Amino acid sequence: MPDSDDEYIQDVSDDEVGAHQVSRANGPSTRRNAGQGARSVGGWEVTRTWENVVEGEDGTISGTVEGLLEAGKRKRLLKDTTPLQRGIIRHLILILDLSTAMTEKDLKPTRYLLTLRYAQEFVTEYFEQNPISQLGIIGMRDGLAVRVSDMSGNPNDHTSHLKTLREQEPKGHPSLQNALDMARAALFHAPSHGTREILLIFGSLLSSDPGDIHTTITALANSQITASVIGLAAQVAICRTLVSRTNPALNPDEAYGVALNEQHYRDLFMKATTPPVTAKSTDPSGRTNGNTDNDHDGGGSRSSLLMMGFPSRIVESVKSLCACHSRPSRGGYLCSRCNSKVCALPSTCPACGLTLILSTHLARSYHHLFPLRNWKEVSWARASLRRKQPGCFGCGTIFPDIPKAPKGKEVATVKEKANGIREREKDAGFEAMGREGATTVGVSESGRYECPVCGMFFCIDCDVFAHEMVHNCSGCQSREAGLQIDGVQSGELNGHRHLVDIQVDHGGDDDVDMENGV
Repeated sequence: MPDSDDEYIQDVSDDEVGAHQVSRANGPSTRRNAGQGARSVGGWEVTRTWENVVEGEDGTISGTVEGLLEAGKRKRLLKDTTPLQRGIIRHLILILDLSTAMTEKDLKPTRYLLTLRYAQEFVTEYFEQNPISQLGIIGMRDGLAVRVSDMSGNPNDHTSHLKTLREQEPKGHPSLQNALDMARAALFHAPSHGTREILLIFGSLLSSDPGDIHTTITALANSQITASVIGLAAQVAICRTLVSRTNPALNPDEAYGVALNEQHYRDLFMKATTPPVTAKSTDPSGRTNGNTDNDHDGGGSRSSLLMMGFPSRIVESVKSLCACHSRPSRGGYLCSRCNSKVCALPSTCPACGLTLILSTHLARSYHHLFPLRNWKEVSWARASLRRKQPGCFGCGTIFPDIPKAPKGKEVATVKEKANGIREREKDAGFEAMGREGATTVGVSESGRYECPVCGMFFCIDCDVFAHEMVHNCSGCQSREAGLQIDGVQSGELNGHRHLVDIQVDHGGDDDVDMENGV
């Protein structure tokens, strides 16, 4: 008889099956009657997603599907774009749970394999968004803290070590205290001008600690180290205490999230790529408002100048040893202070300790300080006034045709100016003529999205590309220098005024005002 993985089930009647079924409720388990049709409160609920699908005039659901896809894209973009002071030089320790709790299959294929895959994507995105930052990885396995990779600014080092973890299996219980102590030791020598952060991926419901973990949490708070937690099972009290103690000015729900599914888990992971808002402000004299502790652990966010070197790449005819790894190579970068050769940038010179970066690294970090404004949804009335732009300004995709106004209704357009922003139009004739799916918040009924600075129309794909990849508006960048467009002068960065004022027309040195920047 061949082997079978199916479980043997005895033939029973429907009444016996109903008498032995248990409801999945929050309260005590109760037996479900065979004739009971309604579900108990707190049980599994069915989401009727098919009720949101509405047929269009042509008898298809393509309009609804297109609207839902645009809603998913715009949901990631509709965020606060207020320019805030952020720490763009970050020092982050990623702590991964490598215990047996990660073998659960509630996240496909398993928590362990999915975490390793998302961790590799996180490392790539982290250094893409924070090119002048540092990262280290620590694992929790069998009651111990394991150092996966040292603090480094090279993403290849971290991804190579994460790939080796695939050959290992989760083992034992996690030790949160040992991992936090190792992370604190790794961040102890981080300079005061950068941030000190911990991102914890916790899949277990317990922690096997050798001592009092509250003492470790107090030491983290005194060292100005902030912690964020992503839970894979449920919220744990000690993790919430860790978040609230290390982030006193932040709501614990913003720094502690529990993954609901694979996509939500990835969103929580990638959320940590954005630099945190600086908790303390500084006055022009350099005195820190609030805590004035000047010891090493009380780093804070003081206003200070940071010396950096911008070396050029060299190619030698004969191989020579680099100062960072002692490996022979022909290419590299020479330190602008001591002429020591390093392999890659950004890095710190091993000889003199000078921070070595490229100018492009510094430029790529500035979009966090000056985020691109959210583009506005364009109504049919607004689109009817701009018929001269039939397609997207970015990619040239032709927009949907503008429908005619219903008979018996006149388009009443009221123009008003507010704070020098572009003129707005209020429509009374196109209210019921939106596309299917356009009732979703953030989705344009006309398929057009307008930049509030230059007034150009873009499609949804260019909207996503501009806000997630380029971080600049192609319409604003295409304007000639010195032109004044609706009260917005060139030289503004993503439409934010009085943040960066660069004067280059007088032939003198550049005058840069960074009072609200770094």
